[in-house]
Amino acid sequence: MTTAHPTHRTDARTSLTLAAIVIAAWAVLHVAAVWHLDALAHPLLALVALAGLTWLSTGLFIIAHDAMHGVVAPGRPRLNAAIGQLVLWLFAGFSWRKLIVKHMAHHRHAGTDDDPDFGHGGPVGWYLKFVRTYFGAREAVLLGGATILYAVILGDRWAYVAFWSVPSILASMQLFYFGTYLPHMPREAETFPDRHRARSSRVSDPISFLSCFHFGGYHHEHHLYPHVPWWRLPRTRKGGAE
Repeated sequence: MTTAHPTHRTDARTSLTLAAIVIAAWAVLHVAAVWHLDALAHPLLALVALAGLTWLSTGLFIIAHDAMHGVVAPGRPRLNAAIGQLVLWLFAGFSWRKLIVKHMAHHRHAGTDDDPDFGHGGPVGWYLKFVRTYFGAREAVLLGGATILYAVILGDRWAYVAFWSVPSILASMQLFYFGTYLPHMPREAETFPDRHRARSSRVSDPISFLSCFHFGGYHHEHHLYPHVPWWRLPRTRKGGAE
């Protein structure tokens, strides 16, 4: 497992605070959309809620990712694991242990056939391989059971469980495209800069933040400095990693 680089206490507080904000924002919007929003009467508001939940779901996964590298709560592995498992459950019932093993393999073998995140061909086939890697029978049973239970609790509002499932699916596509496919896709006219076989998109910081919490705009930097939390990645290019 990758260990966290020594981090200033203020950085640790910032990571925990931002994680709490993302989790709380997701929970509030989730409850509002599932339990209180009349989507048929307010379709535009429903689309805004769907987009917001998709982006916040992406944020949940990014928090789990940072927890895998020990930088949500530096020096506190149990707290990192607890936060990581919590957000993975909220995201789609994923297993913390399964994901952390595969993610560390991704860093060791990035862009090769030994990389569990790597695929061949176009984005569709690669994405389907990506889904098969992380979504197995355990996840199907767990997520399917939770969805049915949630629908039963909702009663005549059962269709509103889509405000949980659809954002998770869309977020997985967002994470894959901006955080895996574009950074690691081989291109005949472009060679990768080093053994990490990763590139950064070099888009503006606001676009980088909105697209994938900086994991598209600064993906190569993440591989160079895996101890740096998502919100500090822009500094790795502008002022170097601390």
